[in-house]
Amino acid sequence: MLVHAHPDDESINNGVTMARYVAEGAQVTLVTCTLGEMGEVLVPELAHLAADQEDGLGPHRAGELGQAMAELGVTDHRLLGGAGRYRDSGMKWDDNGHATAADEIHDNAFWHADLTEAAAQLVQVIREVRPQVLVTYDEFGNYGHPDHVQAHRVAHYGADLAAARSYRPDLGEAWDVAKIYWVAMSASRFRDGLKTLRDAGDTTTLEGMDPDNLPPFAIEDDYLDAMIESPEHVHAKLAAMKAHKTQITEDGQFFAGGIDVSAAVWGSEFYRLVKGARGPVGDSGLEEDLFAGL
Repeated sequence: MLVHAHPDDESINNGVTMARYVAEGAQVTLVTCTLGEMGEVLVPELAHLAADQEDGLGPHRAGELGQAMAELGVTDHRLLGGAGRYRDSGMKWDDNGHATAADEIHDNAFWHADLTEAAAQLVQVIREVRPQVLVTYDEFGNYGHPDHVQAHRVAHYGADLAAARSYRPDLGEAWDVAKIYWVAMSASRFRDGLKTLRDAGDTTTLEGMDPDNLPPFAIEDDYLDAMIESPEHVHAKLAAMKAHKTQITEDGQFFAGGIDVSAAVWGSEFYRLVKGARGPVGDSGLEEDLFAGL
């Protein structure tokens, strides 16, 4: 089970992982907490959908999410509490270059959600699906976005409550998720990639990022626990990313350097294990299966 904040987060962070486990016959469930109503619209002809115009981006992004899941083969994808229950909170950049809550937030924004209420929505799904592994963000939401932070809180609290036999038996039989991972990026690979781009004369891709001062989602390799690489599923991930057309453009930074470079950059997905025992590792020194040891 994966708990993400907006449509496209899942494909960027976990597309290879999801496609691999679907192909291997595992049950893969995606829970998306909002429809990303406040996202920037990168397709000019769809600019009218923006929140400050017709405010129709959410339903459109739901369609993009469905297309992305079809590319990955995921058939069980849900919206926390149902469509429209929690709205994208929006964000702004603070003085440190991190995302933070916007100055004005809708009343039903996910950032304003009652934690117990939102977690109970997830408890019901956890107890129904009974996942062995749950994937979400770290406590900073990887880069500070309030919806990512809230998804982290809801995922962890929901997992805790789902395991409590006496909590809300009306939501199903208690279930304890064996392993919980946080998504991450390898700092060494991020650093090497930036240096390669700079050495090639590219100063615009990932502008403002310094190989010696990486963003918080780049985790030093000593703190990484698992890596999923599945070359046969990289192109499914890239197709899923492209399905999120309002958010990801083929000439944007996600596909800088062409399809072969993109496949190399996005083909490895890293994780930090935060609950459960680490299983056997591969030649990489990391778990190469999120179900390792189970």
